[in-house]
Amino acid sequence: MKTIVHTSDSRGFANHGWLKSHHTFSFASYYDANRMNFGALRVLNDDVVQPKMGFGTHPHENMEIISIPLKGALSHKDSMGNKRAIEVDEVQVMSAGTGLTHSEFNDSKTDEVNFLQLWIIPEEKNVIPNYEQRKFDTQDQVNQLQTLVAPKDKLEGEALPISQQAYIYRSKLEAGKTLDIATKSPNNGLYVFVIEGALKIDDSTLGNRDAIGIYEFDGLTVEANEDSRFIVIEVPMN
Repeated sequence: MKTIVHTSDSRGFANHGWLKSHHTFSFASYYDANRMNFGALRVLNDDVVQPKMGFGTHPHENMEIISIPLKGALSHKDSMGNKRAIEVDEVQVMSAGTGLTHSEFNDSKTDEVNFLQLWIIPEEKNVIPNYEQRKFDTQDQVNQLQTLVAPKDKLEGEALPISQQAYIYRSKLEAGKTLDIATKSPNNGLYVFVIEGALKIDDSTLGNRDAIGIYEFDGLTVEANEDSRFIVIEVPMN
């Protein structure tokens, strides 16, 4: 088993006033040659957007983009004609493929929006752009993994499709409970990001916004030292 731990305070940080963003991997003005990606996982940003502020229209291409709101609602508009708000317990995926533009905005006059945005490198370039969004039942996360995102050719349950052999899971693990996790392929690794709580994984104890990447392993046990919420990102390592 090989592991890499990324503590919360080791992330890059940018304060733009209207936006406060923590970068797990190199992004924009934050650059660390040792933190470019974890396998096909290229970006994991933890963003807080101030009321009545947002991201203006900007382009993407050949990237799988996943947004997971943690607090508030984020309005979305794109060149495919989609115009919706993304709320807590919902997940949004975009396969940018040949290219698209979109904007994201916090319409609230009083409340911040906090959301995670992930970029996953696609296995196939120049696909037709695609957008999907779904609300997930929080009860299906309790003491188990709920599949949020899966490869478009291997969809399971209500999972949203992306153009990569990657999966994103979410869980609410109660104090004292454990979860055993295995990858779909021996070529895949797992990146576990703690939203809140305290987890014990291998010999590491992780707190709020800490993360660990694990690869070249047969199985993994996650134990909750207290009630915890976390996501698991399974991606090809090469």
